[in-house]
Amino acid sequence: MAAAAALFSPSFLRPSSRSPAASRLSIKALSAPVLTQDDLKKLAADKAVDYVKSGMVLGLGTGSTAAFVVDKLGSLIKSGQLTDIVGVPTSKRTQEQAAALGIPLSTLDDHPRLDLAIDGADEVDPNLDLVKGRGGALLREKMVEAASSKFVVVVDESKLVTGLGGSGLAMPVEVVQFCWNYNLVRLRELFKLEGCEAKLRLNGDGKPYVTDNSNFIVDLYFDTPIKDSFAAGKEIAALEGVVEHGLFLGMTTAVIIAGGSGVTVKTK
Repeated sequence: MAAAAALFSPSFLRPSSRSPAASRLSIKALSAPVLTQDDLKKLAADKAVDYVKSGMVLGLGTGSTAAFVVDKLGSLIKSGQLTDIVGVPTSKRTQEQAAALGIPLSTLDDHPRLDLAIDGADEVDPNLDLVKGRGGALLREKMVEAASSKFVVVVDESKLVTGLGGSGLAMPVEVVQFCWNYNLVRLRELFKLEGCEAKLRLNGDGKPYVTDNSNFIVDLYFDTPIKDSFAAGKEIAALEGVVEHGLFLGMTTAVIIAGGSGVTVKTK
């Protein structure tokens, strides 16, 4: 009877004949690989490129996530899977990357209306409004993406916030170099009730960061999310000497989000 009981007892009740080391190896082999932030960005970028069709004029974004998009586009153009593509870069470094990959390039002067722009974002709120520009290219990004019929944003899940400014990281404002501190003080005073801190962006050598357009950037840090992003954007833009701000509002067509459970797409 004992032999029969052993024969028909569920396998999970029987003592294992494997060594502890073998058990550990088995568990490790079955564990899912841990995706890095770059892995997630690449997943989102690959999904975004599905929106691209041959013959399109594309806005090429700037930043670590957008760089994966440009790499993928270069690969598809080289293999012949995409043809007659024209890219409009949003920064000098994107221009250099795309040119090195053989992507034909143009400007808004020659292509004032684009089919599609793909770019990353620093923050995405539930309304699909964005904070962008921590990479320093906010002015050209906003010009190119506003000229696009569709704007697809690629992010990993760490960029999702309940309200813009909610990450506690920089919300950039591009200002002219002339009397930049005058505008820094005005920006800080504009949001003093939100506990806003304003700092001039510096390079690693301690000198002011200079944008592709020869301007400075004042970074705003909020203690709490911005209550009314549209009102805030209008107030910032109304200050003389402000060139552009990093609030990208009402512009997004879709947001592609890569996370531990896979890739999801949100649209309005």
